[in-house]
Amino acid sequence: MKKKFFSSLVILFLPLLAICQTGNMQDANIPKDAPVDVFMTDFKGRILPHEIVIFRSNLNGREYQGLTDTTGRFSIRLPAGDKYEIFILGFKDSTSYIVLDIPATTGKAYYKDPFKVDIQFMPSKSFILEDCNFETGKADLEEDSYAVLDELVAFLNRKEDVKIELGGHTDNVGSAKSNMILSEARANTVRNYLIAKGIDPNRVTAKGYGLTKPIDTNKTEEGRATNRRTEVTILENDTN
Repeated sequence: MKKKFFSSLVILFLPLLAICQTGNMQDANIPKDAPVDVFMTDFKGRILPHEIVIFRSNLNGREYQGLTDTTGRFSIRLPAGDKYEIFILGFKDSTSYIVLDIPATTGKAYYKDPFKVDIQFMPSKSFILEDCNFETGKADLEEDSYAVLDELVAFLNRKEDVKIELGGHTDNVGSAKSNMILSEARANTVRNYLIAKGIDPNRVTAKGYGLTKPIDTNKTEEGRATNRRTEVTILENDTN
């Protein structure tokens, strides 16, 4: 999994609420895992639904994941006696910040009450569609672009309340007018692909920026390639 610190993250653990108790149950029925309750908001206290949180085991690398519901919550059980690195999954990347330690239990002890994981997280508001490429001077997608666009479709299906802008950008080769037209056509090509895959047209807008917003030098081929891009911007939700 690719790590990319594209946003801020604060996690609050309340391990004292994970109370180890002894019961009368048979040894075979004693839980060997621990309940974990997750709650996620942004830094303004607004609930974050449909966010994927992954717990990666330090012992064997196994991953456990949960998806926040409309209240920003989910519950999961994790094997005790392990440490788990926590990731917030974004679009083709993830933010890792801290580790949850769930000590092993002994004898007939078990975790009755859950570990509380409260996450304050600011999702990235924009990202570039890497490997979304077009034929030179045209708005026709190259075949290897479909994979990343399908991942964007999956992202939008999960984040069903999100609206986006697709921004088309070019290098400085050619006139400003022709680049503006080309960038808008390319953005609309991507929009049309998403719509054809079932995304509501009202959720996706397309805009061409031409050569007006370079993020690298246009003096080298590498820099020009970086400037030729399709950028996704998450639009503010009017209900927030």
